[in-house]
Amino acid sequence: MTASAPDVVHKPEQARFVILLEDAEAELCYRLGSGPDGTVMAITHTEVPPAHEGRGLAAQLTRAAVDHARAAGWRIRPLCSYARAWLQRHPDQRDLLETL
Repeated sequence: MTASAPDVVHKPEQARFVILLEDAEAELCYRLGSGPDGTVMAITHTEVPPAHEGRGLAAQLTRAAVDHARAAGWRIRPLCSYARAWLQRHPDQRDLLETL
């Protein structure tokens, strides 16, 4: 039996996505701005507590942020190195990258 993936919670008032863990939380932080194509979600930081690394939590957070940006019609600027690498591994999502 496999454990289900923890839920990602969007906290727009704090501009972040979180996964609540037993003893901590994993997070992806962003800021909204405008660019030549409209609203831009700049992903600034992704962090998973060391005790919870290797479980795919950062990927789950990034997927939630990308899905939210797509649904909202936003572009993405991946300032965070993890988000940038995730988007390189998912070419089907690159259409969301901000054009300068």
